[in-house]
Amino acid sequence: MNELWVILTGSLVGITCGLTGVFLILRKTAMIADAISHTVLFGIVVAFMITQSLNGFWMLVGAAIAGILTTYLVQVLQTGGLQEDAAIGVVFTTLFALGILFITLFAGNVHLDVEHVLMGEITFVPWDTWNVFGLTMPKAVWMLLIVFSLNVLYLVFFYKEIKLSTFDPVFALSIGLPIVAMHYSYMTLVSLTTVAAFDSVGAVLVVAMLIGPAATAYLMSKSVPGMIAWSMTIGVTAAITGYYLAKLWNTSIAGMMAAMIGVLFMLVFLLKPHDGLTWKMFKRMKLKDTNVHAES
Repeated sequence: MNELWVILTGSLVGITCGLTGVFLILRKTAMIADAISHTVLFGIVVAFMITQSLNGFWMLVGAAIAGILTTYLVQVLQTGGLQEDAAIGVVFTTLFALGILFITLFAGNVHLDVEHVLMGEITFVPWDTWNVFGLTMPKAVWMLLIVFSLNVLYLVFFYKEIKLSTFDPVFALSIGLPIVAMHYSYMTLVSLTTVAAFDSVGAVLVVAMLIGPAATAYLMSKSVPGMIAWSMTIGVTAAITGYYLAKLWNTSIAGMMAAMIGVLFMLVFLLKPHDGLTWKMFKRMKLKDTNVHAES
């Protein structure tokens, strides 16, 4: 049964992050996920400083607020004239450094499992459960289901608006769409998704889950619905194959899941019919041979 929960959790991470990551890729803001994955440490430490408790709920609240704060600060710096990549770098390094500093100053004698926060350990997921309406499931599964539902509802109600603001923000602004509010609301969902997933697969590996499947899907399909379908499929495939390979080789499950995302991306990048790198090289060689024969 524990194995089933681990696979289900990994698959939910793949589905949820795969869905969320599509518009990160399309809006060219993928690295904001990297920033959030680091700044959650700041939120966790501040939550401990305020509550003096290692209760998981308050840690989650602190991490969620830190993730949302990161997106808002990046947007403020961009509005002030700083380039996006520079804004992301300034915010996440500052908040991450403050998190480490606060641990040293105010939580030196308390065990805050920073390694678990950053790297995750999905094996322990089945032991931390919530009972909701008489149904007992791992906390990670409940959280991922809730966040996935929020993402689906957001796309159901605001699909046209988020799509238009992504591809043509000038036109969206001209017809009165609140593109700033759309950006903030979507990045809030990214923050919640990151926080929900990092508890099981680790904050750093969430980046792979958010970016890898969506980037692979971008190579597979040029339509947004197609990208969403491919991204979630790739996320689930990486989670399942990563779990069984990790068992086979007795290594980190979350790490292997992330590695499989990289493997799937490279397979598509190299072997995709007509557009893959191997196909393009073959076409160039064939064209070169044709030109040589024509000249002779």
